[in-house]
Amino acid sequence: MEFRRLTGADLTSLLELYRQLDADDDQSTPEQSEKVWMQIENDPNIQYFGAIENGKVVSTCYAVYIPNLTRGNRGICFIENVVTDKEYRKRGLASKVIDMAVEFAKEHHCYKAILQSGITRTEAHQFYENKGFSGSSKKAFDMRFE
Repeated sequence: MEFRRLTGADLTSLLELYRQLDADDDQSTPEQSEKVWMQIENDPNIQYFGAIENGKVVSTCYAVYIPNLTRGNRGICFIENVVTDKEYRKRGLASKVIDMAVEFAKEHHCYKAILQSGITRTEAHQFYENKGFSGSSKKAFDMRFE
């Protein structure tokens, strides 16, 4: 098992894994995703991390560093889209990719990392709390656009 930052060569496998994240997600075409990936690869403030086995991305998350004018100008890291292939769960893979994202946040001198999870995913919430994230320090709101 290899743990590393993902590259464009991992995109097809990453998109396949994302199908397990949300079955109702309206995925873009590979061509559209390639264009977005080019933007991601050219932005050092966005990093995708993964566990890869035999060329297949089996666990992943991404982290975005956001500069900040409060807290002594220490930034914020937003961690999102944590998913592990159903055949590879309960092996500590998500824990390791999250650790990579947290290390990315520390390298950028962030004062906090934010991780959101679906409201009904209580097992995942316990996992995140065991990793050191607090589910009671803030209340998150989102606004969805069609």
